[in-house]
Amino acid sequence: MSESLYIDKRLGKEEIYLQILPQLKALVQDEEDWIANLANTCALLKEAFNWWWVGFYLVKNQELVLGPFQGPIACTRIAKGKGVCGTAWQQQKTIIVPNVHEFPGHIACSSASLSEIVLPIFGSNQEVIGVLDVDSEFLACFDEIDARYLEEVLRILSQSN
Repeated sequence: MSESLYIDKRLGKEEIYLQILPQLKALVQDEEDWIANLANTCALLKEAFNWWWVGFYLVKNQELVLGPFQGPIACTRIAKGKGVCGTAWQQQKTIIVPNVHEFPGHIACSSASLSEIVLPIFGSNQEVIGVLDVDSEFLACFDEIDARYLEEVLRILSQSN
């Protein structure tokens, strides 16, 4: 297992993803603890991209409950269908929000967050078991490149679970 990262932040976004994916695989491949792998994934993504907030919400008793994260204090529980996270869970699809103020029912855990991407995490039975939530203090920070590579991040994590 490797606990050190190499990230050349002079590169473009896609190149940074290509740089961190093999490092993520090495980081989680021999660790069986799901929470430890989620925590290290948050740290890796926060370090690589310096986003405002990176974290996981896990489905427990039919609501999303805050899991490992990096960033300021966050909402602890989110109902299915509420906010971007609850909507991604309900719709079982990735949601990119260029401006959170234009998303109906957005839950403002932090007024500094201006854009967001949320990706569902699927368990072995193809049910959503959680979401990856990433917030930025910049408008329109996320795009299809982020969606594609963050989905790959979740595939790597699912192989470690």
